[in-house]
Amino acid sequence: PPPAAFKPAAQQPAPAAAPEPFPVPPAAGYPFPPAPYGGSYQPSQGSDDDWDDDWDDSSTVADEPGALGSSYPDYEAAGGGAAGRYRLSTRSELNLGSRGGGHPAGHPHPPGGGGAKSSATVSRNLNRFSTFVKSGGEAFVLGEASGFVKDGDKLCVVLGPRGPEWQENPYPFQCSIEDPTKQTKFKGMKSYIAYKLVPSHTGQQVHRRYKHFDWLYGRLAEKFPVISVPHLPEKQATGRFEEDFISKRRKGLAWWMDHMCSHPVLAQCDAFQHFLTCPSTDEKAWKQGKRKAEKDEMVGANFFLTISVPTGPGAGLDLQEVESQVDGFKAFTKKMDESALQLNHTANEFARKQVTGFKKEYQKVGHSFKCLSQAFELDQQAFSSGLNQAIAFTAEAYDAIGDLFADQPRQDLDPVMDLLALYQGHLANFPDIIHVQKGALTKVKESKRHVEEGKMELQKAEGIQERCNIISFATLAEINHFHKIRVRDFKSQMQHFLQQQILFFQKVTQKLEEALHKYDSV
Repeated sequence: PPPAAFKPAAQQPAPAAAPEPFPVPPAAGYPFPPAPYGGSYQPSQGSDDDWDDDWDDSSTVADEPGALGSSYPDYEAAGGGAAGRYRLSTRSELNLGSRGGGHPAGHPHPPGGGGAKSSATVSRNLNRFSTFVKSGGEAFVLGEASGFVKDGDKLCVVLGPRGPEWQENPYPFQCSIEDPTKQTKFKGMKSYIAYKLVPSHTGQQVHRRYKHFDWLYGRLAEKFPVISVPHLPEKQATGRFEEDFISKRRKGLAWWMDHMCSHPVLAQCDAFQHFLTCPSTDEKAWKQGKRKAEKDEMVGANFFLTISVPTGPGAGLDLQEVESQVDGFKAFTKKMDESALQLNHTANEFARKQVTGFKKEYQKVGHSFKCLSQAFELDQQAFSSGLNQAIAFTAEAYDAIGDLFADQPRQDLDPVMDLLALYQGHLANFPDIIHVQKGALTKVKESKRHVEEGKMELQKAEGIQERCNIISFATLAEINHFHKIRVRDFKSQMQHFLQQQILFFQKVTQKLEEALHKYDSV
């Protein structure tokens, strides 16, 4: 029988679990390095878009109905009422010995049922700082999650041609990020860069600062422990208003936005929709939506309650097969990380050579041809002038080719490195996602062993397995989404790279052909 039961009860929010940090090594590269591999979200520390009082006050308006504004009203305020919300509980009758052997309130063992089968307990991880524990995965698998799930909070996993997949967004959209502009406040005492966002599903432009992106990322990374939330471009303490840095950041944010809009779950998240649609001038509505997102109860163990997975014949998961698939993906991400690091280093080095070495060498050749033509000009014979002009034109062609080499990385190599920067964030996310799934699988194996030894009731072990299946379905869905979007992105980027390379060498060829034709009339 299924371990979960629907029953009306008072709301009991679970504490939010903080995301586990990753170390951030120093970066290096050309001309503005992509985010370092292994980097992750770090809260703002005043170095970039300092936080100020335009966000935080003592308001509690988020407690009011319709806190996200008219576009996203509170479910009950919109008429959902009691029928629109239900309590989903996974509390089991496991004897949680590590908590003193007590039982969850309202779930005492039945009289006479406290025999040997009730004496065993699935042990808790000794490392309470592990991702499996902090994400709420352990509490969920052990049947301790309990909270209200609204219809709008449900996340559906379906069976597709490649296995479990997130249910597609029925209303897909994109969002452009354009026109970064420097703005001021406090009578010019504080400056910042604002980016214009235009979501395709509303057509209404809004302006957001980097700190708004930063806040949103923090909320999403905390809420979705089995989803790879793309990392933002790096912060920078100095040079934030330089044109090249602003352009580089805008491109990084554009990639970030593309991955957010392309993810079936992240794209429909209330906090993301609030970020995209709240009018820039409506400060009260913004703060209400911000407060509501921060009071979200479907985080930690409760997040897993929102996941709906396939049921019925043929919808079950073979745990050995799941473990094999996850191990295979783990090996894949390790190899991809290594090869991406190599490509990033190679592209950085090649771009540096083009900007400095290649340009300098081609212009040295051009200068040498120019010196030769100047020497030939000392000959005043009329029949020499055509040759002198042709050699001088050749010198100019090589000088121009040097400039083409210096400009070219912005057209082809930089976009490749931008893509690698985005994927390095995903690759840094997956070890924790895999750790949550592995932790759940360990609990299943432990419960099966207790059943075989006659120390645990089969029903309790089945409950643990079903909850592990939910985590496994979500993990496999996220892996499939990663591969799908990876193929899309790298196909597009490699096509762009080769197209730009062809255009570049066509320009070089054109310069050389023009120089060649100058000799026809000599």
